Amino acid sequence: MAVQPMSRRICWLLRSSARGCSSGVPVTQPSPREPVRPATEELSRRRQFLREHTAPFSAFLTDSFGRHHSYLRISVTEKCNLRCQYCMPEEGVPLTPKADLLTTEEILTLARLFVKEGVDKIRLTGGEPLIRRDVVDIVAQLHQLEGLKTIGITTNGINLARLLPPLQKAGLSALNISLDTLVPAKFEFIVRRKGFHKVMEGIHKAIELGYSPVKVNCVVMRGLNEDELLSFVALTEGLPLDVRFIEYMPFDGNKWNFKKMVSYKEMLDTIRQQWPELEKLPEEKSSTAKTFRIPGFQGQISFITSMSEHFCGTCNRLRVTADGNLKVCLFGNSEVSLRDHLRAGASEEELLTIIGAAVGRKKRQHAGFFSMFQGSPPASPVTSSWGPGPAQGRRPRMLLSHLIATLWTEHRAPQAPLAWQWLGAGSPVRLYGSQADLDTTSMCLSPGTQAPATTSGPWATSDQLTHVDSEGRAAMVDVGRKPDTDREAVASAVVLLGPVAFELVQQNQLKKGDALGVAQLAGVQAAKLTSQLIPLCHHVSLSHVQVQLRLDPSRHAVVIRGSCRARGPTGVEMEALTSTAMAALTLYDMCKAVSRDIEIGEIRLVSKTGGQRGDFHRA
Repeated sequence: MAVQPMSRRICWLLRSSARGCSSGVPVTQPSPREPVRPATEELSRRRQFLREHTAPFSAFLTDSFGRHHSYLRISVTEKCNLRCQYCMPEEGVPLTPKADLLTTEEILTLARLFVKEGVDKIRLTGGEPLIRRDVVDIVAQLHQLEGLKTIGITTNGINLARLLPPLQKAGLSALNISLDTLVPAKFEFIVRRKGFHKVMEGIHKAIELGYSPVKVNCVVMRGLNEDELLSFVALTEGLPLDVRFIEYMPFDGNKWNFKKMVSYKEMLDTIRQQWPELEKLPEEKSSTAKTFRIPGFQGQISFITSMSEHFCGTCNRLRVTADGNLKVCLFGNSEVSLRDHLRAGASEEELLTIIGAAVGRKKRQHAGFFSMFQGSPPASPVTSSWGPGPAQGRRPRMLLSHLIATLWTEHRAPQAPLAWQWLGAGSPVRLYGSQADLDTTSMCLSPGTQAPATTSGPWATSDQLTHVDSEGRAAMVDVGRKPDTDREAVASAVVLLGPVAFELVQQNQLKKGDALGVAQLAGVQAAKLTSQLIPLCHHVSLSHVQVQLRLDPSRHAVVIRGSCRARGPTGVEMEALTSTAMAALTLYDMCKAVSRDIEIGEIRLVSKTGGQRGDFHRA
């Protein structure tokens, strides 16, 4: 670890009376009642202290609470190849002009400076760092820095299997892979892209190449994936993984509330019910994780307790954004542009002074955010089950999307509601979709004169009730001899909320949380459970479920559209109708505390295709 010249260190310490000295011993102003200690005596005291510490840490990277910042995270891009619902809209967000981003040489210049001052670990983040074309070259050049012990990357894993061999050869020594679900369909729902199997391929490639443990970051959010805790833990039985469960964290503007957070203790209790022999491992210095293992398992699990038991007291992390801003705390808005000073020709000493001043202003915890937070938040009744598993608008100089992505990809560092609010450019309408591919067909759900339905096929209608036998009793239709065909059905509904509830839903300010997001999940789940809810329905193995919710300001309404697909001997009209109706009922439940004057109506079949009775389309 680099040690700066003693004279420069002492001069800095004498200039920084409000900060801790390089050891962490507080430096205080003398009390008015105390005699002023002669300067020579003070200098002698500090020299004696430094002599007693053979490897004094950089004063420029030591804050007023004595924390030594030896870990630097550098964002190498704002771009990402996914469109996670908690991060950005489907079409992406405006990006910082390329000229305002750090060049490769500027990244390396700053890295050299920080390493010279004592940083011994650098992690590359994004956006998604593996979409940067020269990422392998950046790793190789970082590997040449004397004193740098660890080079890591946090990635979503989509490009990992292809790039990991050259990255390892270049010197990549640590790897964090973000994965919030083990259910492929849910993965596609969350990130609006396919790629689950690519991520799993990347994880297995990392194991194959000898990374141990391979860290898998999972942000746990109530109502989305807390039901997969045991499945993630089960992965560690036969694989050398460190599955890290991260508490859902707040940041400015994400409408965070306790109900979406699953605390560390709650997660731990759930896991211990299945594996009571779970044992805690010793914590490493400056570690953000509480680590456990199950005897006999190859891997381990960890908890990033950002909220319930923060680790700010031992924080040793600094961050440089893609546009060259230094952030001393993930939760803070305060930033200093190192890029501007670098391009203005600032000397190394001047840059260090700027860095030191920023580090010296770092708050005790969470940038002062949630300093009153104590204990675990109340549990929320909102739950979901996706079935059994195998087991970043803009702000000055930094994109909000980049802030969100930074939060989520740092650990896969968290942070936003399941379906984060966004307004389309020039549009007052907030859109939610399980596939987020709302097309022009949704316009048929607009209010207006209803056109007659149309059907086709030789048996378009029937004068017989098929679920009644010859004696008038309920009976289930025998579909055993019917051929399998591709079936699809679309249904719709309208929920009239009224102006007050509508405004709260639009602004995502309901006390219960994200009404549209929860309703959407309820619709997906209901489609899969239709045969359990409607007595005479056959069970259908659905290949696709999509639930979309669109705000209609003219009526203070939410228009819901549910579609289902399957291949089999029976149709999926009931699945589409059940999905839509349940989404509407869930929306009512989320809003009923605000207003009881809510109407659910216009539940109807929009279209169906496939089957002997032909197609049906409501024009």
